[in-house]
Amino acid sequence: MVDTHCHLFFDELYSNIDEVVDNAKQNGVDYLICPATNLETARESIAIAEKFENVYAAVGIHPHDTSDFSDTTLVEVEKLLQHPKVVAVGEIGLDYYYDYSPKENQQFAFREQLKLAKDHDLPVIIHNRDSSDDLMKIFESEIDGKLTAQFHCFNGDLEMARRVVELRSFVSFTGNITFPKNDELRNIIHRIELENLLLETDSPFMTPVPFRGKRNSPANLKYIAKKIAEVHELRVEDVIKSTNYNAFKVFGIGTKPEVAFIYQIGNALYINVTNRCNADCTFCDRKGEAIVNGYNLRMPKDMEPPAEVYCRKIGDPKRFSEIVFCGFGEPTIRLDIVKQVSKYVKDRGGKTRLNTDGHGNVINKRNIVPELVGLIDSVSISLNSFDPKQYSKLMGIDESMFYEMINFTKEVKKCIPEIVMTIVGLNEVDEEKARKFVENELGVNFRSREYF
Repeated sequence: MVDTHCHLFFDELYSNIDEVVDNAKQNGVDYLICPATNLETARESIAIAEKFENVYAAVGIHPHDTSDFSDTTLVEVEKLLQHPKVVAVGEIGLDYYYDYSPKENQQFAFREQLKLAKDHDLPVIIHNRDSSDDLMKIFESEIDGKLTAQFHCFNGDLEMARRVVELRSFVSFTGNITFPKNDELRNIIHRIELENLLLETDSPFMTPVPFRGKRNSPANLKYIAKKIAEVHELRVEDVIKSTNYNAFKVFGIGTKPEVAFIYQIGNALYINVTNRCNADCTFCDRKGEAIVNGYNLRMPKDMEPPAEVYCRKIGDPKRFSEIVFCGFGEPTIRLDIVKQVSKYVKDRGGKTRLNTDGHGNVINKRNIVPELVGLIDSVSISLNSFDPKQYSKLMGIDESMFYEMINFTKEVKKCIPEIVMTIVGLNEVDEEKARKFVENELGVNFRSREYF
């Protein structure tokens, strides 16, 4: 795991820092990031990072310490950013709960440090308390498509979390998600995909259950990972794998995973069929990193394996709740592979699902649905929008393909009992109208998938 936020310079931790770092390692925490709060703690954070190979530092001025923030302060911060073990600007932001610093000072310091991060191509670690509106206005005005942020100890609402994700940034939660009365935060976690989360303890604060009330330390990170896994109904391994890659993506810590032909999430096994697709969705990262839950799915055509490779990797399909034909491309482009692997799975008592954009009939120039009967147990079709024009815009495809997708859905409904249509939870897509269209007009199940 990567603890992206632990204040190792506080006396509660620093007094036995060797033991704290070693104990973290023994409890599965491979890397730690120590964010500063002012110039003094910035130097202390760097000194700790110099001492331990697996510790990194972030440099910035916390909103509580911005009363005397000036251009001179900014120069000093910039000097410290040159250190090779500094991986972010932080902890910065706004805090209107306490009156430690005037709001105008906080806002000035926040904006100037965001600019500094852009100048040095560094991510930012953001603190927010009772200041969401002003904080988001400043962040959005400065982002310029260049900033990536970690909104640490997230305490906004779901709408804000979704906006953070749309801005290609990340959220993280502390031990407070384990507190009995924090259902609201857990509900937000449930709606945010793992691809948008980072892990943190905020040590020595925010100690999770079962140690609430005691000093927190990075070794407790496993309890936060466990709670996130519980909320998402996934394995702890899923949370760790995904958040580790996120930390690599944001802070450059760790390594990028090799291309995966198959990948397990929860109890299901997913088949990375192809990276090729006939659509070019605005929300799809197929041409970018193509990472899902920490698995690298960016598979060029010349790496696409034959059916035998998939079958060998699957082994006994009954070990999994289902075998899902998915990936970042359109599986029906390799229809023969889908059929061969499906037969292998069904012959051995497994269950199959096809995730598709519903364009398989056009791609293969025939009605492929009858060929799926007996091989595919359920089909998930990407609706994305009930409006043909919006559908065309979102998917980068001709409007006529909307009607092809609808016709495919109707064909599937005749032959395969389990069918669901999905949308991606973007703010511009009317979820309720999409739901009514799917359930009332097409008579199939509906699901909204969160954007990542």
